Amino acid sequence: MANKDPFSSLRIPEFRWFLAMRLFIVLAWSMQFVLIEWEVYRITKDPLSLGLIGLMEIIPAVSMALFAGHIVDQNEKKGLLIKCFSGLATISALMCLIVHPNFIDSFSKNTILYGIYALVFVGGIIRAFLIPSVFSLLGLIIPKKEQPNAATWSSSTWQVAAVIGPALAGFAIGWVGAFWSLVFVVFCVIMALIVLTQIERKPILNPKLGEPIFKSLKEGLSFVFSSKPILNAISLDMFAVLFGGAVALLPIFAQDILKVGSEGFGILRAAPAIGGLLTMLIATSIPLHQKAGKKLLLAVFGFGVCIIVFGISTNFWLSVVALFLSGVTDGISVVIRQTILQIYTPDHMRGRVSSVNSIFVGSSNELGAFESGLASKIMGVVPAVVFGGMMTLGIVGITAVASPKFRELDIEKDLETI
Repeated sequence: MANKDPFSSLRIPEFRWFLAMRLFIVLAWSMQFVLIEWEVYRITKDPLSLGLIGLMEIIPAVSMALFAGHIVDQNEKKGLLIKCFSGLATISALMCLIVHPNFIDSFSKNTILYGIYALVFVGGIIRAFLIPSVFSLLGLIIPKKEQPNAATWSSSTWQVAAVIGPALAGFAIGWVGAFWSLVFVVFCVIMALIVLTQIERKPILNPKLGEPIFKSLKEGLSFVFSSKPILNAISLDMFAVLFGGAVALLPIFAQDILKVGSEGFGILRAAPAIGGLLTMLIATSIPLHQKAGKKLLLAVFGFGVCIIVFGISTNFWLSVVALFLSGVTDGISVVIRQTILQIYTPDHMRGRVSSVNSIFVGSSNELGAFESGLASKIMGVVPAVVFGGMMTLGIVGITAVASPKFRELDIEKDLETI
C-alpha cells in the first residue's frame, strides 16, 4: 500500500531542495506573467493584446515540445535546468529594460509591445525544455512508492508560488512599479539556480541513448496514446483549461468591470491559487488517488460552474469567492493528474511524456488565454467567460460517458501491484 505518512517524501533532503527550486522559479514565472499582462493592457487597452501574450508563448512551446522531450530523455537533467534558468534570467533582465521609464519615454508603444512579445516568444522556447526537465528530475529523486506524496507536495509548492506571485505582483505595481517588480523576478530566478546546485547530477536511465529522434518521438507518442489513464487525464484538463481561461481576462475585470485597481487585481489573481493551495495541503493528509477518476471528473465539473459564476458576477467579493472555489477544484485536478503522470510513466520516457502533457495541458493555459481574448473581442468579455464555463461542463459530460474505465480509475489499487 502507499505510504500514509504525509511528510514521507519531505524526509528526502534532495526533494526539499527541489521544492525550494520550484518555489523560486514558479514565483518568478507567475509574477512576470502578471506584470506583463498588466503592462500590455495598460499600453493597448485591447483584450486581444492579452490573448496574444499567450499565443506568443504557445507557438514555440508547442512547436518545440516533442523535440525538447527527446532531448531531455537523452541528456542529464540538472545540466539542462541550469541552461534553462540562465536563459530565463536573461529574459527577465531584458524585460526590466523594456519597462524602465527611460526606455518607455524613448520608444514608441509598438516598439515596447513587440519587444515584450519577442521576449515572451523566446521564453516559450525555454519553457519547452524546462517543464520536462523538472518533471524528469523529480522522478529521479523520489522512489516510486513515494511519488503520490511527492506529487502532492510538489503541486502544493507550485500553488504557494502561484499564490504569492500574482498577489505580490499586483501590489508591487502600485508600490514600486513594473521595473523594480521585474528586478525581483530576476532575483528569484537566480535563487532557483543557486538552489539547483544543491541537487546531485542524476544518471541517464534511457536505454536507447543515441536513438534517432523520429523513432524516439514516435515511441513517446505511442505510449501516451496507448496509456488510457494518462491520455484521459491530460485531455480532460486540456479542454477545461482551454475553455475556462477566465484568468487571462482579469486585468479587464479589475480595471473596467469591477473597478478595483491593481490591488484588487492582485487579490483576484491570487484567489484561485489560494484555493488550490489549501486543497493541496489537505491532500497531503487525505490522499486523492482513491477513486481518482470520479474525483477528477467532479473537480473539473465544479471548476466550470465556478467560472460561470465569476463571469456573471458584478460584485467584487462574489468574484473572489468564485475564483477561490475554482482554485479548490483545480487543485484537486492538478494533484490527481500529476500523480497519474508520475505513477504510470516509465523513468526513461519522462521527458517525452511530460512534453506531450505540456502540449495538452501546459500550453492550453496560453491557448486558453488567446481563446478568451479572441472570444471576448467577438462576443464581449462576460459572454466569453460564461461560454467557456459552459464548454467545460460539456467536456466533462462527454468524457464521463465516453470513458467508463476512466471513471473507475483507482490509483490506490494500482500502487499495490508496484
